[in-house]
Amino acid sequence: IMVASLLWSFHITAIWKLQTTHRTVMCSIDEEVAKLLQLKAQLGGEDGKHVFVLKTAKGTRDYNPKQMAIREKVFNTIIGCFKRHGAETIDTPVFELKETLTGKYGEDSKLIYDLKDQGGELLSLRYDLTVPFARYLAMNKITNIKRYHIAKVYRRDNPAMTRGRYREFYQCDFDIAGQYDPMIPDAECLKIVYEILSELDLGDFRIKVNDRRILDGMFAMCGVPDEKFRTICSTVDKLDKASWEDVKNEMVKEKGLSEGVADQIGEYVSMQGGMDLAERLLQDPKLSQSKQACAGLADMKQLFSYLQLFQVTDKVLFDLSLARGLDYYTGVIYEAVLSQMIQAPVVAEQNGALPGDEASVSVGSVAGGGRYDGLVGMFDPKGKKVPCVGVSIGIERIFSIMEQKAELLAEKVRTTETQVLVASAQKNLLEERLKLTTELWNAGIKAEVLYKKNPKLLTQLQHCEETGIPLVAILGEQELKDGVVKLRKVASREEVDVPREELVEELKRRTSKLP
Repeated sequence: IMVASLLWSFHITAIWKLQTTHRTVMCSIDEEVAKLLQLKAQLGGEDGKHVFVLKTAKGTRDYNPKQMAIREKVFNTIIGCFKRHGAETIDTPVFELKETLTGKYGEDSKLIYDLKDQGGELLSLRYDLTVPFARYLAMNKITNIKRYHIAKVYRRDNPAMTRGRYREFYQCDFDIAGQYDPMIPDAECLKIVYEILSELDLGDFRIKVNDRRILDGMFAMCGVPDEKFRTICSTVDKLDKASWEDVKNEMVKEKGLSEGVADQIGEYVSMQGGMDLAERLLQDPKLSQSKQACAGLADMKQLFSYLQLFQVTDKVLFDLSLARGLDYYTGVIYEAVLSQMIQAPVVAEQNGALPGDEASVSVGSVAGGGRYDGLVGMFDPKGKKVPCVGVSIGIERIFSIMEQKAELLAEKVRTTETQVLVASAQKNLLEERLKLTTELWNAGIKAEVLYKKNPKLLTQLQHCEETGIPLVAILGEQELKDGVVKLRKVASREEVDVPREELVEELKRRTSKLP
């Protein structure tokens, strides 16, 4: 009995082990099959073709014709303002030597896109247009220029696309390089920001101004060690996004300041005003002991006197919390902020977001800049300095607002500039339509023709209404006999016969009045 019992026990154990092994093997097989199916999906379908994931890279986006039409309008406004102020334009490569960009952006340097070694050179995508501009000045030994530059820059950031923040985006920069009397170029840069934001009609805005010398003097008088000026400046710069408590916590726990020093800084960065604040701070017991701070405050007073002449002081605010984190600023700094919130589409990349959702978000800064007198000297072999001041317009954030406005107002945005459609009233007139279209193109008139031999007249007129083409030049057998073209105004449906030889001049006269 005992032997039988032992044999039965061994039998049961063996069966259990076999079943367990089987389950383990089957589970392992299922996992491997799942991996193979996933790999197959990545490599290709049943026919062996590669299956692409159709999406834009993180922090980038496509723009459709309607969006591009709005962008072009914004660009034209900005470029028109830059040219009105006498600027010429340049261009620089999209990537620079890595050493050109290293050490210029403070804590933001971690956001620079590095490229792999290319032909023995370590390269990085440009982070902004200011450092390449300074390199350009030093390399070409230019000491005076007023230039604008509109181009894409790249930042390895965590994109907040609802706020117009991307990894690839345009900057629109205006800079004045050269030795001039204090604050005149600086005031013109602020005037340019004022003009652009007013002309784009983005709603209420404020332009905050401060001076790095005032900040550094304030830090020194409050007891911040010299070597911590720039890193504390980067922390203060977060006050537009974070509360004072959060900023103070970073100063004390992460940057190593005492609570007493942080509290003293807190008293100053809460101050706002105009020329009156600059005058008051010149009498401040602490700041008046700093030559740096006094020089900055004196220039701030001078700046406000010029801003009064430029008639922009209603939008400018002297704000001691403004820091701007970039290391290269040496004097006046400024930043334009919109007062309104916008309803922005929530992108799928955000945690828990569903496509089509909307969120009310603050747009944040739409322009910023300042004085950077030492940057060019970093590239000059002899350290020769070229004083510079400039401003950068945040086109992506502005575009987000313009796009939303167009949607809210249900504006019909034209995506082409076609002035006239050459149409026919009967069949077999394709050659005549093409001849007339060629005449108009040669005369510099923006014209279109439908790509069909015998389109219906109604179809051609509907095309004009759908695309916003204002005029139609209609050819028919009778018009050809009479040597005329029937010119139709799409909006009013008014028609008039125009002699063929006078058509170009008539079209030029009419299109000159179009918006």
